[in-house]
Amino acid sequence: MDILAKSKEQDYTGPGKLQTGFLMGSIKNIGTTEAIVNGVPLSPGEAKGYPFVGKGYEAIDFDPNQSTLRVLEIS
Repeated sequence: MDILAKSKEQDYTGPGKLQTGFLMGSIKNIGTTEAIVNGVPLSPGEAKGYPFVGKGYEAIDFDPNQSTLRVLEIS
């Protein structure tokens, strides 16, 4: 059986994005300053999840803003 989805997990200290078409994702602020995810502030210790909904998402931009974000993307 072929693998149908690929996962990528890494920490970011600079701007990035969940790519168009991702199936599931999460972003957690593991740093000490407020970050910006999809235009919304994300406080230290908070996480934002994008659960599987049966089709791919549009791209989601994020900016750690001098913090660190741990990002999981399933595509």
